[in-house]
Amino acid sequence: MSTKAVQHQIGSGFLQKIQDYKMLVKLRLSLTVVFSSVMAFLIASNGNWTWLAVAVLAIGGFLVTGAANALNQVLEKDYDKLMTRTANRPIAAGRMTTSEAVLAAGFMSMIGISMLAFFNPWAAFLGTLSLVFYAFVYTPMKRISPIAVFIGAIPGALPTMIGCVAIEGQLSLLALSLFGLQFFWQFPHFWSIGWLGYEDYSKAGYKLVPMRDGKMDDKETGWQSLLCALVLIPVGLLPYFTGVSGLLSAVLVSILGVGYAVMAWRFYKKAERKTALGLMFYSFAYIPFSLILLFIDKI
Repeated sequence: MSTKAVQHQIGSGFLQKIQDYKMLVKLRLSLTVVFSSVMAFLIASNGNWTWLAVAVLAIGGFLVTGAANALNQVLEKDYDKLMTRTANRPIAAGRMTTSEAVLAAGFMSMIGISMLAFFNPWAAFLGTLSLVFYAFVYTPMKRISPIAVFIGAIPGALPTMIGCVAIEGQLSLLALSLFGLQFFWQFPHFWSIGWLGYEDYSKAGYKLVPMRDGKMDDKETGWQSLLCALVLIPVGLLPYFTGVSGLLSAVLVSILGVGYAVMAWRFYKKAERKTALGLMFYSFAYIPFSLILLFIDKI
């Protein structure tokens, strides 16, 4: 083999390894989690923040999230092979060994939690709790009961709480209200995704939507999505009523909540691909816009 061919092979292998690690840590999901945590940090800081603190929080949070996602794929490697959307993940496809993924997860978790500990014990504790809940409670529960979505919503909402406690050093009303916002947001979000991917998830035995007689219950899925979206309207007002944000953001976040409820209502009235996609895409915008509005109001 020529030198140029060897160099090309090494280069291709290096690029593939980068892609594999991006998939292992679920890069886009991890960046979304980091965004929520950083925005909560900025909202709670009242302007008393530094770029160094933001960087430490972002990197630490990213590493902890990446470790949780890596462990998730280690535990689900045999099930990932069964689904179209996950069959190309590095462990499932055989491009990465389980031991390599576990080692990477170990390093990421130790470094990430240590970075969160620079702020205070609360941040480190909640980061650890999020990792354990996601990897070792939510992951196996997905094949047992739809209650897994409720369990998964806890680590899913902890990033905002971690961002708040990192700057405040305690569980404040703001931390609890932002946790509630992200907690209830997740149910319509995950149920719309679960409904759309029901056939693929079923191949691996995942139970991510309300069921009846062993089948997906469209009405119950739509109803519970609507109920949680409606709960978000008063939850979005909590930062205002607890005195930590202004009236402008309260009104605008409530309007976003009403829009979310409208999309959930359409899904409830007629569960079909169009309404499920509408609810899913709206959910992608709800959290970032809500946090940005709260941040703008604070400054």
